[in-house]
Amino acid sequence: MRSRTIREGSVGLLILLGLGLFGLMVIWIRGLNPGNRSYRFIVEFANVGGMRAGAPVRYRGVNVGKITSIMPGSNVVDVEIEITPANLLIPRDATVEANQAGLIGETAVDITPVSVLPAEIDTNPLAADCAGSPIICDGDRLEGLVGVNFNELISATVRLTNLVTDPEFFGEIRTLARNTSDAAAGVATLSREVTRLTRTADRELAALSSSASATTRSVGLAADRFGLTANEINSLLAANRITLVSTLDNLNVASEQLQVLLSQFSTTLDSGEFIENLEILSANAAQASTNLRVLSESVGTQDNLLLLQRTLDSARATFENAQKITADLDELTGDPEFRQNIRDLVDGLSSLVSSTQQLEQQTELAQMLASTEVAQNAQSAEPATNSAPTYTPQDQLTPLNPNRRVRLQPYTVTNSMEREPER
Repeated sequence: MRSRTIREGSVGLLILLGLGLFGLMVIWIRGLNPGNRSYRFIVEFANVGGMRAGAPVRYRGVNVGKITSIMPGSNVVDVEIEITPANLLIPRDATVEANQAGLIGETAVDITPVSVLPAEIDTNPLAADCAGSPIICDGDRLEGLVGVNFNELISATVRLTNLVTDPEFFGEIRTLARNTSDAAAGVATLSREVTRLTRTADRELAALSSSASATTRSVGLAADRFGLTANEINSLLAANRITLVSTLDNLNVASEQLQVLLSQFSTTLDSGEFIENLEILSANAAQASTNLRVLSESVGTQDNLLLLQRTLDSARATFENAQKITADLDELTGDPEFRQNIRDLVDGLSSLVSSTQQLEQQTELAQMLASTEVAQNAQSAEPATNSAPTYTPQDQLTPLNPNRRVRLQPYTVTNSMEREPER
């Protein structure tokens, strides 16, 4: 009885021990490790490309976890990833791609960091304050990308094959080849033209360089000559500095004397009687000039004698006025230069009188010639009668007032009367 109890107890213990070992084996197969904790997060993919649960997850090319589940949705596919160990910190901005290795390989998830994490981080993915940190936390949702996919490679190969076998594409290739050939020929022609142009430019540049060198030498020689001239001028100024200073001093003294003389003459110009006499003299001279012009135009007429006599009277009156002015000037000033100007005026008027006398002689000669001509042409034509110019009392010169006392300034007298050619 006792042995039976022992046998039954042993069988029960063996059964319990087998169940325990079986459970531990199951747990081990499922990867449950109480000493090695992990964290999970979800990645959203548009296309998983044949991804399966249990596929490896690589971080920087190292297996750090696996895919625990795949949950397809209407718009995306949610893939749950488990990372082991829990102290592995992954940047939140890392790139998560679904890549397929080889033609028949399974699809794996590759995590590639973009930024570098700080050296010290006080939190971990399982901590309560992990939210808002720069690392991926337990339960986060990320967006994944589809990387290398065999199906997409086959699709791209098929599209490329269809494009290559397209006749239109081959036609475009032929056209492109012909255009390339034409372009190559054009480039060759252009290169030859550029070569000729380069040679021509080299010759022109050589000539221009020679001209520039000659110009530079000429400029250098001119600069040297200019420097020598400047040195000579400096030496000349240094040698004649005393003479130049004395000359400038003499000019200053002469300028001061001229200012004193002008100030003395300015007092003379203030006299109104002198200006009035000069106006009368100018009017008389203008009247005499008018009379002489009329006389020269009337040469050869019988009435010229009377006109010349009246002109002589006007000239005599002008001469008497000039003598009176000369007397007044002698009384007003004793300046030799001023007297010389007055003498020039008197000489000019004397020349005017002498010219008048010559005109009178020429008039007499013209009358004699006219008488001879009239005698010769008396039978053929009646002599024309020329009307003598009228002489009005207003044509007489205004005599000066001999009792006026004026002050004069030096005045340059020029003989403006020019003798007109004889007719």
